[in-house]
Amino acid sequence: MAIRWQDYIEERKGVMMGKPVFKGTRLTVDHILSELGSGMTAPELLENYPTRRPEHVQAALPYAAAVVAMDETIYA
Repeated sequence: MAIRWQDYIEERKGVMMGKPVFKGTRLTVDHILSELGSGMTAPELLENYPTRRPEHVQAALPYAAAVVAMDETIYA
């Protein structure tokens, strides 16, 4: 079954300046994506953040894809 990122990621105005975080935490999705992009593996991430589950890391990727797929122009 596919991971629904909406089950694991939220934006709360008063938390981390409204950046997307993993539900119930202050851990930002962009931090996890940045770590993955710099070569850290999912098992290493889970070791560094023991309160996270594999589903959290897995949810970050479809979330990023959904953001990139938005029909908004970033650069004019």
